[in-house]
Amino acid sequence: MTQPFELPHFYMPYPARLNPHVEEARAHSSRWARDMGMLEGSGVWEQSDLDAHDYGLLCAYTHPDCDGPTLSLITDWYVWVFFFDDHFLEIFKRTQDRAGGKAYLDRLPLFMPMDLATPMPEPENPVEAGLADLWTRTVPAMSADWRRRFAVATEHLLNESLWELSNINEGRIANPVEYIEMRRKVGGAPWSAGLVEFATAEVPVAVAGSRPLRVLMETFSDAVHLRNDLFSYQREVEDEGENSNGVLVLETFFGCTTQQAADTVNDILTSRLHQFEHTALTEVPALALEKGLAPGDIAAVAAYTKGLQDWQSGGHEWHLRSSRYMNEGATSTAPWHGLTGPGTSAADIGALLASAGAERLRAYTHVPYQKVGPSRLPDFFMPFEVELSPHLPAARPRLTEWMHRMGMLQEGVWDEDRLAAADLPLCSAGLDPDATPEALDLSSQWLAWGTYGDDYYPLVFGHRRDLAAARLITQRLSDCMPVAGEQVPAPLNGMERGLIDLWRRTTADMTPDRRRTFKDSVNVMTESWVWELSNQVQNRIPDPVDYLEMRRATFGSDLTMSLCRMGHGPAVPPEVYRSGPVRSLENAAIDYAMLINDVFSYQKEIEYEGEVHNAILVVQNFFGIDYPTALDVVHDLMTQRMQQFQHVAAHELPVVHDDFDLSDEAREIMRDYVADLQNWMAGILHWHRTVDRYKAAYLSRRSHGFLPDRPPALTLPLVG
Repeated sequence: MTQPFELPHFYMPYPARLNPHVEEARAHSSRWARDMGMLEGSGVWEQSDLDAHDYGLLCAYTHPDCDGPTLSLITDWYVWVFFFDDHFLEIFKRTQDRAGGKAYLDRLPLFMPMDLATPMPEPENPVEAGLADLWTRTVPAMSADWRRRFAVATEHLLNESLWELSNINEGRIANPVEYIEMRRKVGGAPWSAGLVEFATAEVPVAVAGSRPLRVLMETFSDAVHLRNDLFSYQREVEDEGENSNGVLVLETFFGCTTQQAADTVNDILTSRLHQFEHTALTEVPALALEKGLAPGDIAAVAAYTKGLQDWQSGGHEWHLRSSRYMNEGATSTAPWHGLTGPGTSAADIGALLASAGAERLRAYTHVPYQKVGPSRLPDFFMPFEVELSPHLPAARPRLTEWMHRMGMLQEGVWDEDRLAAADLPLCSAGLDPDATPEALDLSSQWLAWGTYGDDYYPLVFGHRRDLAAARLITQRLSDCMPVAGEQVPAPLNGMERGLIDLWRRTTADMTPDRRRTFKDSVNVMTESWVWELSNQVQNRIPDPVDYLEMRRATFGSDLTMSLCRMGHGPAVPPEVYRSGPVRSLENAAIDYAMLINDVFSYQKEIEYEGEVHNAILVVQNFFGIDYPTALDVVHDLMTQRMQQFQHVAAHELPVVHDDFDLSDEAREIMRDYVADLQNWMAGILHWHRTVDRYKAAYLSRRSHGFLPDRPPALTLPLVG
């Protein structure tokens, strides 16, 4: 069969190495698969299928340094996960049986108990039998923290198969952002990262949840999945009728040829590998220093990082050889400087350096403060009407008085004119048109505090390139939010004073657990401001995927969602908010709103502030296109995110209600939550259209440096 496109040149700087215990793993996994009932008689695989797929070779390439028993156990895990994928396809995807698929998936967590003393049910099929056996053989060697993380990754891998099944049922192809998010769960690379820990070293608990470790795992995941999409396009799209393939997603989004989409997928793959390397070489060492990791913990993180690199190169080598994928023409016949053998097939070093070097350099060569003219505004797709609170006029002077009282108009960053130009009460009035005067004030003050902080960090710390001071202040802001009666530091500036006041009034009636969750949402935002500063210091335009995900944090999305959920009460279980469709709904709304901000603030940020954090600029840099063309791409993405919001609300949320057997009260709360998010998006668009903050005339009058004749406020006590 003719291949639908020519495979691109892959960026793969790490040569693959083969574990010497490969034959042991092959033989063991074959016996194990037969013992579990996965071969003849399963209706899915024959022995010839297992031999052709050669998962022993996959694991020997992806885990080149572990011993024989460990390699055999890991290979069994991969046999199991690929069998699950094909079993679910045959039994539920081909028959489009969602109800049966859900019942099948609901049983599988029962075979992953945190305590091995917990009895498991009797397995009813090869997937259950395999999981029970693997869990029992694996988890005794790992900590409780690893067990929890690996169980969650496994459940995501299993449960998100329902999302793929739903999209097949509807004939729906995901938008690019939705696809990247869901592919991480369905594709299983976070699960693979857990097995890398098993084979190398367990990540220390102190840093397991940190941004650098999360980015290592996510960039690893994205690169693994996008590479797989390129090799498996023919089988998945043309043979199996799958809609979940990155090449098909971009082909549909851009309306381009399959070859162009494949080349773009490869560009994103390369960018994700660059992000992995950047994180490993810059953010991980800084994290180790900040957390004071012991030498053994530093060595564990290094071993894990190297293990992820080995997986990338080994997985690529396996794709070149497995009969499961299209790989004609992918293996280079020309040796690398006379070398042959495993790992040299992708090592065309001249082409690699020429393309990868140019892509890396482009991220650092942006010339700041370029004149771009007034921001261009497209015809936004907004299906929801804006409503405004009748308490808006009275809220404006009360916010001004509060900002003065907190000291945020006396620090050289904002004055009354800038506060008025932002008109945050107008934003709050649209976000919650039914708010009481007190609730409107609180919302306005939170928005003012967050917007002020977003301006404060680059002005006070960015111009001084003082990341150390920024990190110290960020920690102090966290200390201003006590969860269980901790002592609050004496405020040194308006931001700290304002946060202490807002925290006290917002969390007075919260339980410690709710306070902790709310505090985490604020910390996510303030820590993301430090990430922006780091890029500003390096003059580095972020990777597109990293930018979109971090932009949610800099936009204060977690904080906003926490405020939206206040008052929902216990009728809606927390696991509903953690479900895939609800997170998908929220992220679609968040992305639409934050991209609105990037469209309106383009001139403000690029021309007046020398910023590198704007979606239009990120798209310009990545694709090498001009402002109007990049704006069209961003606008198309906004439109598809809004359409996704509508799709999830109409089709996926009712299924969540049924899956969790929600009460009538809880269903009504969730319907109100959807309405809150609709108001949120409509209110934010109305606010951007109305206020002076982003308008060319205001920007020319008030460039965004420090106020004349006022030095920035001291943020730290002077020390000798």
